[in-house]
Amino acid sequence: VLGFSLASVLVLYGLERLQDRLPLSWGFAPMDPAGAWSTAVSFTTNTSGQRYSGEAAAGHLLQMAGLPVQNFLPAAVGIAVVVALIRGFARSRADGRVGNFWFDLTRTVVRVLLPVAFVFAIVLVAMGGKETRVGQAASALFAASTTSTSTGAVNSMHDSLTAPGGGIALFNMQLGEITPGGTGSGLYGMLILAIVAVFIAGLMVGRTPEYLGKKIGRREITLVALYVLTTPAIVLIGTAIAIAVPDGRAGILNSGSHGLSEVLYAFTSAGNNNGSAFAGLTVATPFYNTLLGVAMLAGRFVPMTLVLALAGRLASQKTVPASAGTLPTYQPLFVGLLVAVVLVVVGLTYIPVLSLGPIAEALS
Repeated sequence: VLGFSLASVLVLYGLERLQDRLPLSWGFAPMDPAGAWSTAVSFTTNTSGQRYSGEAAAGHLLQMAGLPVQNFLPAAVGIAVVVALIRGFARSRADGRVGNFWFDLTRTVVRVLLPVAFVFAIVLVAMGGKETRVGQAASALFAASTTSTSTGAVNSMHDSLTAPGGGIALFNMQLGEITPGGTGSGLYGMLILAIVAVFIAGLMVGRTPEYLGKKIGRREITLVALYVLTTPAIVLIGTAIAIAVPDGRAGILNSGSHGLSEVLYAFTSAGNNNGSAFAGLTVATPFYNTLLGVAMLAGRFVPMTLVLALAGRLASQKTVPASAGTLPTYQPLFVGLLVAVVLVVVGLTYIPVLSLGPIAEALS
């Protein structure tokens, strides 16, 4: 997974930096190093944030063989990772093996993503020229939908939302995009939080936690804890750096709590690989291109690495049959516990910075 994704970053970066020397460039100059880095990382991590005008900066070759390819491959990578985690739960004493990444990647692209894209492309072409904007309610729905998934598309500037509205958009991404979340990443994120819920329930009754027939021991919960802490650390440290240094503050349009919300949104979107923009913050600078690129890269592949390590650990275990002491994970009690874990984990992590941003702005 990591090797394939690194190769994808390098190939896309090369296409951007060398497009003036490649065919079908239409005379466009190469992208600057920081912008090319940010774009390559963005598309390879399924963030797909676009901080340039495509028709004014990218030649035909880049728009045909570079960027669109990365609209499919990262999504397939996410699905391959969650399939590996599912195999980890399903297999018993498998010596840590959870499948063949290349087979999973190819099958996902050819049998799932390409057919779905083909059907929707035909539907959207048939709707060409029709007015689909229907006002504030639809914009609010679109904002909630795009920040609850890993879509990143916007039909209105989130900077123009009310303070509570902008806070909800932030909170949706800070949930880890598990409602329903990104392609593949939403499901494995929810499974990780389900393990946290099972672990807490096991501690409450003094029993070794089990989930789907696998015991959750010290090594497993260590990987889970690192997963839970990774993205908040990326978001909060990135925001703190941008606020602390002159190059970061120079890009902020508004002062006070709204300016903090602009920076926090940028790193929340990057760290969670969402790709949507709050507007108001000038990110097309070497500082933000570089730092947000690092946030996107770490926010994508550090959690993936931890999930794959957990999948290997689970696959190596022997499946334990359910007993009278096993917590049923299909009843309302567990659903309520899982929801509580999600809200508490997010609340304890992000409420302080949200209080300084959208909450403070709403109360001012």
